[in-house]
Parts: sequence; structure tokens; C-alpha cells
Amino acid sequence: MNVLEHLNEALDYIEQNLENQMDEREIAKRACCSIFHFKRMFSYLAGIPLQEYIRRRRLTLAAIDLQDRSVKVIDIAMKYGYQSADAFTRAFQALHGITPTEARTAGHSLKAYPPMTFRLSIGGSEPMKYRIEQKDAFQVIGIRNRVTPIASGEHPGVVQVWKSTDHERYAKLKSLNNQAPYGISHVHLGEGGLFGKQDFDYYMAVASTASCPEHFTHFIVPAMTWAIFEVEIPWEQEKWHRIYGEWFPSSGYEQVEGPMIQVGPEIEAGLEKQVFTEEIEVELWIPVVKVR
Repeated sequence: MNVLEHLNEALDYIEQNLENQMDEREIAKRACCSIFHFKRMFSYLAGIPLQEYIRRRRLTLAAIDLQDRSVKVIDIAMKYGYQSADAFTRAFQALHGITPTEARTAGHSLKAYPPMTFRLSIGGSEPMKYRIEQKDAFQVIGIRNRVTPIASGEHPGVVQVWKSTDHERYAKLKSLNNQAPYGISHVHLGEGGLFGKQDFDYYMAVASTASCPEHFTHFIVPAMTWAIFEVEIPWEQEKWHRIYGEWFPSSGYEQVEGPMIQVGPEIEAGLEKQVFTEEIEVELWIPVVKVR
């Protein structure tokens, strides 16, 4: 069985258990990878977190069940994992724009999210520049902010760091960079990831052996193996697809928990909006482990 078949077997398991409590270990078992890697890969390929996909599928089926007026709303709520009618109503209205009761009356439109499948696409015609590097633990020093993910565009919490950093502080940060990776690093640290639902820590930082100065923060990146990709930004969905849909399935590596680091670009300190008039080459560092 190939990688594509394993991934679709995991999606089949999800589809067959929308009325049950799902075991993430079973999802990982069918995907033949860690649940962490599967969730990251899914979110970057699908553009939504795995749990959001499951929620949409359950509420899609719930909308169909509501057409049977002989079934109580609370029974449908319980069927799809909601412990109260109120919780179900809030979730249903957030997705469909109307309440479950209103969904039973004529003239209302509902949203349907069909089951997803991984499909083979023709790719790989353009080479991907990458290297695998084992690196000892190192310190990063920078400016941190807690960021709430958004569906597209620059994250407001990230932009806040850029525009609130004056030239003097930015110059001081750059002067601390005395070890690899060289350059301004944009570090994302947390379970959610860029396309997740959970908040994450963003650092505009540099790698350094210096003591952390006042008004900066620091943390230690543990010793890890890194897949380092040379990518031109701005980011597009196709570039994530190439990494997670082409490189990872054929590489024998999986992503593991740890910071994701984008080295570059430099910013214009203090600006309300960063303007990049041409593509800029950066490095994307993803922590990985060899699995086959």
C-alpha cells in the first residue's frame, strides 16, 4: 500500500466514525505516520485544521438528519458529540448561519462540506531545493508575541511586532546574530501551526550565543534534525502543497514537534505595512525525523 492509500485510509476511518468518539492513535495507525505529522500535513494541504474538518463534516450530516422531523434536535446533537442542545445550536449556527430549528423550515440554505480525499496530481516538474541538517541545540533571542491564527494574509500579532519595533531595537537584535542560522528568523512555536486554530508564539529573532539583553526574550531550540527548504516568498498554497504533498510523502521523513523557522526576509522596522515588490528567497526550517 502506498502513501496515498494510507492517507485515504485515515480519512475513511474519520468518515466512518463521525458519530463516535475518535481515537487519534487509530488515525495515525491508518496513516502510517505520527498523529502530529498527519495533522500538520492535513492542515497545510487542506487549508483547515483536522478538527475543523471533522466539525464541518459532523454538522453537514446533522443538517441532513434535521430534515427528519421525527428525530429530536437533542438526539441529533448527542449523535454528533454535543452534550447539550445549546452547544449544538451555537456550533450549527456558526457554520450554517441559522439555528437547527430554522433548518427544519423551508426556504433556508445550508452548507455542505463533502468528504475529502487525497488524490494523485502531476507534480515534481520543478526541482525543490532542500538539505537535511543535524544541528545541536542553540539559543534564539528576539521579540515575542502571542498570535491568533487567521485564514489568510499576514497575522495581526506578527505585524504588531514588526511595526512596534523601532530602528534602534531592530539594529540591536541584528547585532546579536553570531551563529547559524544567519539573518532575521521568523519563528513559530506552538501546537497549532500557521493553519491551526490554536494560538502560537511568534518570535522575530536571531540565533545567538550572547546573553539575552533587557527588553528581549529568548529560548533554547533543542538539538534536532532539520529539513531546510529554499523558497521564494510571498507564500502561496501551491508552495505548501509541494512541501507537504510532494516532498514529505516521498522523502521518508515526518515532521516532529518543535519550532518552525523561516530565515528571512528582513523587515523595515516601524512600518505599518511591509511591502515586498518582488519575490524574496528565504529558508524554511522544519524539524523532522527519519521514519523509513
